[in-house]
Amino acid sequence: MTSKTLDAFLKENLEDLKGKGLYNVIDPLESPNGPIIKINGRELINLSSNNYLGLATDERLKKAAIDAINKYGVGAGAVRTINGTLELHVRLEEKLAQFKHTEAAIAYQSGFNCNMAAISAVMDKNDAILSDELNHASIIDGCRLSRAKIIRYNHSDMEDLRAKAKEATESGLYNKVMVITDGVFSMDGDIAKLPEIVKIAEEFDLITYVDDAHGSGVLGEGAGTVKHFGLSDKIDFQIGTLSKAIGVVGGYVAGKKDLIDWLKVRSRPFLFSTSLTPADVAASMEAIDILMESTELNQKLWENANYLKAGLKKLGFNIGESETPITPCIIGDEMKTQEFSKKLNEAGVYAKSIVFPTVPKGTGRVRNMPSAAHTKEMLDQAITIYEKVGKEIGVI
Repeated sequence: MTSKTLDAFLKENLEDLKGKGLYNVIDPLESPNGPIIKINGRELINLSSNNYLGLATDERLKKAAIDAINKYGVGAGAVRTINGTLELHVRLEEKLAQFKHTEAAIAYQSGFNCNMAAISAVMDKNDAILSDELNHASIIDGCRLSRAKIIRYNHSDMEDLRAKAKEATESGLYNKVMVITDGVFSMDGDIAKLPEIVKIAEEFDLITYVDDAHGSGVLGEGAGTVKHFGLSDKIDFQIGTLSKAIGVVGGYVAGKKDLIDWLKVRSRPFLFSTSLTPADVAASMEAIDILMESTELNQKLWENANYLKAGLKKLGFNIGESETPITPCIIGDEMKTQEFSKKLNEAGVYAKSIVFPTVPKGTGRVRNMPSAAHTKEMLDQAITIYEKVGKEIGVI
């Protein structure tokens, strides 16, 4: 017999979410996660994937993964510190350091794990973290895990950051102070003001930490937000994911060799979770090689992104202040946002609604993620559907 208290809690709160338009329905795919996906027997133009460069379905990555399975098996078999470190892992980390222009790198099982691992390995209850108010949930959770004092600063507000950095460092209360920001903010598509952040960090001796999940493969001709600003030697922690533009799964931290050595002996996901599979490691290496050899996919991504942005803006949609391929159509009301996404789906476009708690209440949006794999014809068709549905439900 299950707990009546738990049953009552779940029933009441699930109904509450559904009533407010905040309940998320998961749609299993019957196809690869490419520019066109199949759900419930229907083909849809896919504008909800983080597969920026189309590499998740790339034949070169598939071959690399299959070859690795044939040689090493399907699993690493242990945590990295026992005997779960394959030669593949070492080669991946060397390649990541080269890609990010740092001395060294360490690979984890996911980007989320990176923030769980890296923040708490360096920061503790005697420290303070200055965190942008729109930072990703994994950063927020990583900060909480560290038990450091969390001081939120207004989104990309450099005056507020400077004032809070001054107060924190001059208070004498903290051994270390870190500033953490996303490189690209995933819900709005704007870019962190890294040159100003670095300037403030140098003035107050702050540890600098950039989560570049949505910047790697996208900005800096693929090398990321830090490279985009020419600041590779100024950022202490560069966090990245292998799950978005790279097209596979996993995450990494890049930085100085001493930092990476410390994370290998003190970061808990590295110490206590089985390492990345051989197939994922091999496919990730292949993707990084592709990015370092050519900017073709990166250029195609930006071409498609700019085309879609222009089309949606011309129709009268509010696409916010995005500076990257992330293109939100901000609707506001949660129920209207859910309805808009549902009608788009019915008309042939898969663009998922994003509502609270992922974004603040009253800022519901449909977030569009064009990729290098989309054709102009697909984007034209999507824009036509947006116009029809937008007029039908009165959002344009």
